[in-house]
Amino acid sequence: VQLQASGGGLVQPGGSLRLSCVASGFTFEGENMSWFRQAPGEALEWVAELSSDGSETFYADPVKGRFTISRDNAKDALYLQMNSLRSEDTAVYYCVKRAGGQRGQGTQVTVSS
Repeated sequence: VQLQASGGGLVQPGGSLRLSCVASGFTFEGENMSWFRQAPGEALEWVAELSSDGSETFYADPVKGRFTISRDNAKDALYLQMNSLRSEDTAVYYCVKRAGGQRGQGTQVTVSS
């Protein structure tokens, strides 16, 4: 299983970023996928989950209404659109294969003025 996240960066409060994750080594279209994040000195935090066919989405309360998880099974890709970013969204973001919990290299998101 390989999961490579990208798209992070430095953004001002209120700004937007779109994270991407390319998956390989397993049948992507058959798996529920999630985004997690880890802020400095904090535990890993679940952010959002998407069913294998993209029909069901689930969000943690802190990001509900601001973040949107999506996927393109033809490209083995998972996305996280993040709007109205806040300083507390600063973290390393990881895409995670829900069954088994495998995660790859994350991408740093920093929200600061």
